[in-house]
Amino acid sequence: MKPVIHSMEPQGRTGGRVYLRMIHETTADQIDWRTVPDFKRSYTVRPGRKVRHLARLAPHIRDLKHEPGTFLWDDLSILLFTPEMRARTVFIFHHYEPLQFDSRPLEPLLWRRLFAVLTQCRAVVCVAPSWAAFLRARGVHNVQVIYNAFDLAEIDKVHAMDSAECKAQFDLPEDEISVYAGKAVHWKGTDTVAAAIENEPGLHLVTTGSNTIGSPGHHYDLPRPQYLQLLRACDVGVFAPRMKEGWSRCAAEALLLGLPCLIRPIAGLGDLANLTQQPVPDLRQLPQQIRDRADAPPGESKTVYETLARFDTTYFRDAWSRLLTEVAGP
Repeated sequence: MKPVIHSMEPQGRTGGRVYLRMIHETTADQIDWRTVPDFKRSYTVRPGRKVRHLARLAPHIRDLKHEPGTFLWDDLSILLFTPEMRARTVFIFHHYEPLQFDSRPLEPLLWRRLFAVLTQCRAVVCVAPSWAAFLRARGVHNVQVIYNAFDLAEIDKVHAMDSAECKAQFDLPEDEISVYAGKAVHWKGTDTVAAAIENEPGLHLVTTGSNTIGSPGHHYDLPRPQYLQLLRACDVGVFAPRMKEGWSRCAAEALLLGLPCLIRPIAGLGDLANLTQQPVPDLRQLPQQIRDRADAPPGESKTVYETLARFDTTYFRDAWSRLLTEVAGP
């Protein structure tokens, strides 16, 4: 029989949901996955969202108390677990960012409590070394890193497409530099990049996602295949968030698809920048930096691709299979 592992539903397009969904998909032949709803992603009003989520989830957690199996969790609702349940839990720690708190004044207290109870878990997984160091500094030592991973067959198929044809598909000017700045949502830095290149001839901004901040450039909210083709159409990536991210799937995908980038080295994004040797954006000189990066030699993108290609679905499946087999075994 397959071992039973309980988790949240891996629904949604955020990096954390993609990560959890990939765990489910790559280990589906080995694990009997059972899920509970993720209510906080159903709320359109952000204030108090996490507290309402915890209240609705509490009965589901109580029902799990006597269920056999292991838990793979990545949510504040682990605070509702008993110590015995946490001893059967692998917790995924994506990132910590007070800018995203939506349930003050309670939420800071919940996070403080989370750092205390993570020591009770069987294991804790981070997506970048900086976050493992962050947790160890707070007394959580049973930590390991399993990076974001990528379907290279999917990436390679798009990388083989003609960039000029992709530009035409999205009505991007062929004789100008398309600057991809990531998701147009709060604290991701797209507004900062937009202000730094505003009115610069030959440069135009490209953003993706739900556009909660009103991106002034070319904005697209696309299914994944078209999103990757849009990245192929762009020339340079600039990632300058205010928030501390896990590892930034958008930035890694841009690099895999051949975009030379400028990356602010903050939290997990700094680990990605260091690994791929991408320079830091200087907002005072950003237009010239972008033009310089657009002229980066082709060999650079090949080296970056080879660096990130080690994090393929095989790497991810093997790393998670080993860990889940260890914690769910007899």
